[in-house]
Amino acid sequence: MKRDAVFAGVGLVLGLCLLGLQFGLTIPARMATGVSFTASLIFYFSFFTILSNIGVALTYLAVLTDWRQLGWFRHHRTRTLFAALILIVMLVYHFVLAGIWVPVGLFKLADIGLHYAAPVFYLIWWFTLRRRETLNYSQIGMMLVPPFVYVVYVLVRGHLTGLYPYPFVDADILGLQQTLINALGLFAITAALLALFIWVDRKMLRHFQE
Repeated sequence: MKRDAVFAGVGLVLGLCLLGLQFGLTIPARMATGVSFTASLIFYFSFFTILSNIGVALTYLAVLTDWRQLGWFRHHRTRTLFAALILIVMLVYHFVLAGIWVPVGLFKLADIGLHYAAPVFYLIWWFTLRRRETLNYSQIGMMLVPPFVYVVYVLVRGHLTGLYPYPFVDADILGLQQTLINALGLFAITAALLALFIWVDRKMLRHFQE
């Protein structure tokens, strides 16, 4: 347990530094184009990368504190959910987004940190956790609720404002049908990853019990 907490402490500091760096770069850059502070905040928090990394940071924080408000983040299913989501962040960025977005300077540092360093660290932490409960495949449906809510938010916000955080969910360009197909594809990949993580988790639980 102490080892888990040490890893969580390092991961929390890493995550907060990267999120803070991205915040410090994004907000002024948006406001320099004439966008209000409030709109810039909404823009920052509309990215799945940011929300997933915040979820990872809160998962670490839940290990390090006894704050009642963080109870949901202490569930092993929540930790496993964010393992799948942060892996999705890394895979989508590497295979889809990296070729169309070429950051420089501190933007590149934040990009590499949030899309590679933080995800890899969290996955290492998750794999080394000592297991005390068993996950079931029947939990996958409930675990898909947060990404579903995110997609609904993105589509509604995009319809109202014309702003979409990622090109593969830009319904104004792709059309609603293709956007929904892309979203369903991501849901299928996420569900498959969750099933894989649960399978690995059950194997590791048996290992720790031996």
